[in-house]
Amino acid sequence: MLAHGAVLRKNGMNADQLKAIAEDFRNAGLKPEEVAVMTLAHKVSLHAHKVSAEDVQELRGYGLTDEEVFDVIVAAAARSFFSKVLDAIAVEPDEAIIPDSSGLLAALSVGRPAGHDT
Repeated sequence: MLAHGAVLRKNGMNADQLKAIAEDFRNAGLKPEEVAVMTLAHKVSLHAHKVSAEDVQELRGYGLTDEEVFDVIVAAAARSFFSKVLDAIAVEPDEAIIPDSSGLLAALSVGRPAGHDT
């Protein structure tokens, strides 16, 4: 999530917005379709076996095509896989992508806290 946060900051999102999304995307001022996309991605990353036709239909209701829904699912699964691999081998993020705002690093970290050898 740190690299994604750095990309979003580079493209105009401020640290407070990122922190709000990371801490509670459902109440961070996102558009309803963005919340729906993030809800599906979250479900895929934690409980892929629980993804249902209703989950897919919800995104279709916001105008997403089947290909776009597939992209959400694949991106969430790939990111989850990659994050777990990096966490398991204790890879630290490059200093260039570590946010400099207080609390943002912790909010964007998933798994092993960045900057720690534990």
